[in-house]
Amino acid sequence: MIDENLRSTILELAKRNLGIRRIATVLGISRGTVRAVLQSGDAKAPRIQRSTKADPYREQIVELYADCRGNLARVHEELIKAGAQLSYQTLTAFCRRQEIGRAPKQPAGRYEFAPGQEMQHDTSPYSYLIGDKKRVVQIASLVLCYSRMIFIQLYPNFTRFECKLFLTDALSYFDGAGHSCMVDNTNVIRLKGTGKEMVPVPEMVRFGERFGFVFKAHKVGDANRSARVEGHFSFVQKNFFAGRTFADWDDINAQALNWCNTVNAKHSPKLKASRRDLFATERLAMKRLPDYV
Repeated sequence: MIDENLRSTILELAKRNLGIRRIATVLGISRGTVRAVLQSGDAKAPRIQRSTKADPYREQIVELYADCRGNLARVHEELIKAGAQLSYQTLTAFCRRQEIGRAPKQPAGRYEFAPGQEMQHDTSPYSYLIGDKKRVVQIASLVLCYSRMIFIQLYPNFTRFECKLFLTDALSYFDGAGHSCMVDNTNVIRLKGTGKEMVPVPEMVRFGERFGFVFKAHKVGDANRSARVEGHFSFVQKNFFAGRTFADWDDINAQALNWCNTVNAKHSPKLKASRRDLFATERLAMKRLPDYV
């Protein structure tokens, strides 16, 4: 089943008068899939409900689960005695899907941020056609954690030099900086240590001081800690690149800037506002850029 981001991309490309064959070629999916999404007209993926032999016994299974203290082997025995005709494997699969006897999953690593408290920076490689040649593109992203305002640019390489160029452009775009910048344990910024023990290279420490923020790193393997920026890379790949062509690096970054303006201004059902609406509050708490920048 295709996800909602891809379904949204298909519907958006259709609005731009791209045909089914062209959409299928650009996204690397079948024409039948494109046709099915367009016929539904809905970005939300339909939920597939499959009936099983255990469905008619749901209430009985719940009661027996409690009476048998969670022992599914005993639940199965009692069901068979009552005349049910289903295998033990069918019963256990049914209980897993219905989450019978399972505690609800808690969101892992949920973090809340005050306005201006933190911004997150990371990069991700992606392969795409620039001009007439397929190239590895380094997607650089900076996200403000409270408003989710996003800024991206793309580079053929991403060294410390490109990092400073990107962050300067990003902070100029936001007209300010968060009090800290969360990064992974990349050697572009890290001198030694990881997580809370990470020590940035002096060059990047001075760069942060220039804009009034400090670099921090999350614990190795704790991707949830930088979820604000990590979660956007899939969105960028499926939404920004879909159906676009780029003549050169100037063109791709000009289009990236326009894309950021559109995304930041668009109403988000999850946030119940646009990123720019929330940014109006966050901006008041951010570090203002010094006049010499």
